[in-house]
Amino acid sequence: MWGLVRGPHKNTEGQDPEALIHREEAIAKYAGEEFMTRHFLSLFDFTKEEAEDLLKQALLLKIDFKKGKIHQPLQGKILGMIFEKTSTRTRVSFEVAMLQLGGHAIYLTSQTSQLGRGETYEDTARVLSRYVQGIVMRTFEQTKLERLAKFSSVPVINALSDLLHPCQILADLLTLIEERGSLERLKVAWVGDGNNVANSWIEAACLFGFDLALACPEGYDPVALLFKKIHPKQHHNVKLVRDPKEAVKNADVINTDTWVSMGQEGKSEKEKKKIFEPYQVNASLLKSAKKEAIVLHCLPAHRGEEITDEVMDGPQSRVWDQAENRLHVQKALLEKLLA
Repeated sequence: MWGLVRGPHKNTEGQDPEALIHREEAIAKYAGEEFMTRHFLSLFDFTKEEAEDLLKQALLLKIDFKKGKIHQPLQGKILGMIFEKTSTRTRVSFEVAMLQLGGHAIYLTSQTSQLGRGETYEDTARVLSRYVQGIVMRTFEQTKLERLAKFSSVPVINALSDLLHPCQILADLLTLIEERGSLERLKVAWVGDGNNVANSWIEAACLFGFDLALACPEGYDPVALLFKKIHPKQHHNVKLVRDPKEAVKNADVINTDTWVSMGQEGKSEKEKKKIFEPYQVNASLLKSAKKEAIVLHCLPAHRGEEITDEVMDGPQSRVWDQAENRLHVQKALLEKLLA
């Protein structure tokens, strides 16, 4: 564990260096287990009960915010935000969340920090841990987040990686609770690429037990590594199919995302879009779901590709509620980890 030693400051000038307790040992001795740092890199970092409590708190925070109540448990706290991918909702929602909770956020990119000149994630974690009370990172490889968290003495939050997008799923789950009152006895359909959001939906289904059907073209399934964690007898509620109509049959929720994620643009983009054409969420596909089914999209949307204007702007769309809820779940998350 790395970070500032909590406790009274003592003047060590003139002492024999060998007589000083090793830094990590001093921290462990003083802090004990109650000060162990909690990170949020995956939904699996929380138990079902913890996730439920967080969603309840997010709903309360949203209600209080609408009433104009001020809630600032993070006064004097600073959040460091490392963004290696561009962002609209994630950046704005985290910065606004910290401000509303009484804290402050500092935005960093590879170009505006020494990460762009080769400083390691391990060294970055050691340094930022002495300045800030939490770190948010939006990046490519999940391993970068894990490296940062391993050497950080303050909470590290996954704001998106190529593998997972847990903050997005928290917002989606809050949207479902607002709409249906509970996550029990729900069928969620995922239509499209087996990307990071799909991976996090699988984690959510395993955690909460609702039914999840994913329709992905062959060769674009969610990562095999995640499926290896899912024993078919224990998690029979998660299934993978090829036919979008089969996935959305009697579904309460239809989910989709862009067919080409950030960093995947290139020569194969046109070919990939051709493969995904049958996976468009449109009015025809919605007919296979329940009449009261809602539609989610984590945004940004490529209108006319993975979703039509008719559906996205239609009465079954909850896309804008979903986007707003990023703010409220992240406020609850920051309060849980940093307060």
